[in-house]
Amino acid sequence: MYIYNVTVNVEAGAHREWLKWMQEAHIPDVLSTGKFTNARMCRVLVTEETGGYTYAIQYTTPDRDTLQQYYREDAERLRTEVSRLFGEKVVAFRTELEIISEHQH
Repeated sequence: MYIYNVTVNVEAGAHREWLKWMQEAHIPDVLSTGKFTNARMCRVLVTEETGGYTYAIQYTTPDRDTLQQYYREDAERLRTEVSRLFGEKVVAFRTELEIISEHQH
């Protein structure tokens, strides 16, 4: 299993609108591609020098091939929508994580 992690800093003035849009539109759109089994949105608990709010959105996918397929077929369209709606009010960087093991108590 892999996690496609998107870390986002959003300006305070756009925060509420962005958060609502992420939860009601964007995350469901990403999941509707069929390439991810679930998504988790976390607030990063740090104070940014630049201000605003930081979140990590984690999408779980079964394998790297499926993630590569997402990049080829869906990523550009979905990223363009974020840019169109929020422009420079949102800055994101993306990482891929491989799940080595999971433990529960």
